[in-house]
Amino acid sequence: MASFLISTEALARELNAPNLRIVDASWHLDGRDARAEFDQARIPGSVFFDLDAVSDHTTDLPHMLPDAAAFAEAAGALGIAADDRIVVYDTQGLFSAARVWWTFRLMGAEDVRVLDGGLPKWRAEGRPLASGPAEPTKPSTFTPGPRRGTVADMPSVLAALTGDAQILDARPAPRFSGATAEPRPGLRSGHMPGALNVPFKSVLDADGRLLPADTLRDRFREAGVTFDQPIITSCGSGVTAAIVTLALAELGQDSALYDGAWAEWGSRADTAVVPGP
Repeated sequence: MASFLISTEALARELNAPNLRIVDASWHLDGRDARAEFDQARIPGSVFFDLDAVSDHTTDLPHMLPDAAAFAEAAGALGIAADDRIVVYDTQGLFSAARVWWTFRLMGAEDVRVLDGGLPKWRAEGRPLASGPAEPTKPSTFTPGPRRGTVADMPSVLAALTGDAQILDARPAPRFSGATAEPRPGLRSGHMPGALNVPFKSVLDADGRLLPADTLRDRFREAGVTFDQPIITSCGSGVTAAIVTLALAELGQDSALYDGAWAEWGSRADTAVVPGP
């Protein structure tokens, strides 16, 4: 099975390949300006993907998936076609890059991989960086194709809670248990009944890289996950759930991602919330 990761060494060798498109997908929950950081230091030839801008603006929920036409317009403006070779990275090692990897695949991109170790590993190895405003990108045409991933909505999640699937919640354990308040105001604390906690950091090493496959399997099994049932991943707003989705994909496991995530579930009065572990 081919990996959805690409090493820094492999990317460096292919940096000037004509059909390679490199995407900086950095996004920060704490409000840091990811675009300004992109202007300060980026992998040469990369373009910046704004997770909040390329989203559904008809809802109050954060960075929900846009429709296919809106995504295609945004991707095309970045010079990306669905049949390009796409490498996604972020400035934290592995954080928001997984969400953008999932989104491109969902919209029909043929070949999308995540840079293993992200920009921190690239920089630590002394590889080339660019800075300043990026040069204008030659537009391309992104033609949406068959979905290469699955989105879960509220009805899907409600069905999962009756035993149709497993819900894996990627939020940190204190938020999952309700011991810590949610960072977004107005959301209840706790988790969905029957959900399993797989904190996104539990599938990463200290450098922000996915753990080896055998260790990943152990982490999922320790959390109570079985691989013979459908899986839905969730988190606070659909970003870190994609890290768990990527980890599962590296093990050959399909999963759906609940796009509304806790931002939707925790804001409603008609959804069940369980405090405690």
